[in-house]
Amino acid sequence: MNTPVRNSARLLWSALRALLVLTVVTGVVYPVAVWGVGQAAFQRQANGSEVKADGRVVGSRLIGQNFTVGKDFAPDPRWFQPRPSAADAGTGAGPYDPTYTSASNLAVTSKTLTDLVKERKQEVAAFNHVPQSEVPADAVQASGSGLDPDISPAYAALQTARVAKANGLPTAEVARLVKEHTDGREWGFLGGPTVNVLELNIALQRLAR
Repeated sequence: MNTPVRNSARLLWSALRALLVLTVVTGVVYPVAVWGVGQAAFQRQANGSEVKADGRVVGSRLIGQNFTVGKDFAPDPRWFQPRPSAADAGTGAGPYDPTYTSASNLAVTSKTLTDLVKERKQEVAAFNHVPQSEVPADAVQASGSGLDPDISPAYAALQTARVAKANGLPTAEVARLVKEHTDGREWGFLGGPTVNVLELNIALQRLAR
């Protein structure tokens, strides 16, 4: 075998060995190692921050969902409602479609957005039997993802009386649930306090039994 052929064969064999080694390291060893660390140290987060009720998974702490009735997705008065969502793919899943994260992409100068916020404020105020002046911003403005799982304590407090009445519960008991499920600022200084709607509604369901 002449020298050029031997050199080519040697280079080809080196390339194949590198391919095999890198395939094993990056395609098997590294993913298994990351999975193992995740399951050992961060099991809840690694599995999607699942939320369970009555022994079954009902959602994720990181993804908001509907609490509505009927084909028109009307808000159910028995439950705390999330903020508005633009994540609607038009496939019948309605807002908070987990397969279609999306914002409205309407600018603050948009008349469409202004009219939509005014309409939402009227609806939220009427639904909760409060003055429009008490409706907080997150009750009428969709998030950037369309799947925000949290609301502000102010929006949760606004809904407390309506939820208590619809479930035949004392308002003070429902208010206590809201307080118990209010999380502080991220890392103590980022953002504001939040209330996870799914977890709050699961606690409400247990209380209403």
